[in-house]
Amino acid sequence: MNDLRTAIEEYLAVRRKLGFKLYQPGNLLHNFVLFAEQECASFITTELALRWATQPKDSQPVWQAIRLGVIRRFAKYRSAVDPRTEIPPQKLLPACYHRKPPYIYNDDEIKRLIKAAQSLFSPKGLRASTYSTLFGLLAVTGMRVKEAIGLDRDDVNLTEGILTVRDSKFGKSRFVPIHPSTQKVLQHYTVLRDKICPRLKSPAFFVSERGVRLTNWSVRWSFIQLSRQIGLRGPNDSHGPRLHDLRHRFAIQTLIAWYRAGMDIEQNMPKLSTYLGHRHVSDTYWYISAVPELLQLATLRLTEGGKL
Repeated sequence: MNDLRTAIEEYLAVRRKLGFKLYQPGNLLHNFVLFAEQECASFITTELALRWATQPKDSQPVWQAIRLGVIRRFAKYRSAVDPRTEIPPQKLLPACYHRKPPYIYNDDEIKRLIKAAQSLFSPKGLRASTYSTLFGLLAVTGMRVKEAIGLDRDDVNLTEGILTVRDSKFGKSRFVPIHPSTQKVLQHYTVLRDKICPRLKSPAFFVSERGVRLTNWSVRWSFIQLSRQIGLRGPNDSHGPRLHDLRHRFAIQTLIAWYRAGMDIEQNMPKLSTYLGHRHVSDTYWYISAVPELLQLATLRLTEGGKL
């Protein structure tokens, strides 16, 4: 193992002990060290980092800037030990990130998605129930996919109607209250799951027919197949409405209902931000400018002299 590879392993270990997960940066850094070894480079130069960051040549500028940013942060760490290290300038690959507008599912689309999931091929009779219940939960709670499949059975309190989300995107944990109708659906799934898989191999709440926790990849693959089946995507489309858009729909529907009810949005926004597990309340305010109906409602409220 050369010095650069060793340094990357140490860097990742240190930052992960500080609470950073670094899934994508870790993969990128390992890819970079392979590139450096192929180039017979034992230390970082701006030219080396730039050549790696701009691969492949047809990649989006924002992706190139992200790649270079990963190397820049590592280079700052490495420069304390190896004075030969060059730190790429901050604005060497400037690129603005434009957040993708959310796709707002309508009620019929969600019903068709869940119905299609209920018809999934299921040798033991569990897969269809697992995915239809999971997709329904995402729609009515706005949880992230990884949060939902990360739930353990002990995290699901169906007596009190509380889900405990642990170690979410920003390392925070939170409680997610659920409606009695959602409790009933989860209870039905629990009974079926335990009947079909009495000896579970995982503490997970949502499991595959092998009794293990669902993976993020398997959930998204199943969603893509179903979304093509019901017409949300074309037969061969690789892009289209995402599972994450169910989270956007929940947030937007909540805000629209608050506006129409005449509620004080400014006072209640921190509640929605906490419920969704946002790091900053500004992340929740983004929805107001991202959706024309919300922006119109906010403008109307302001012209009437009321609070957001």
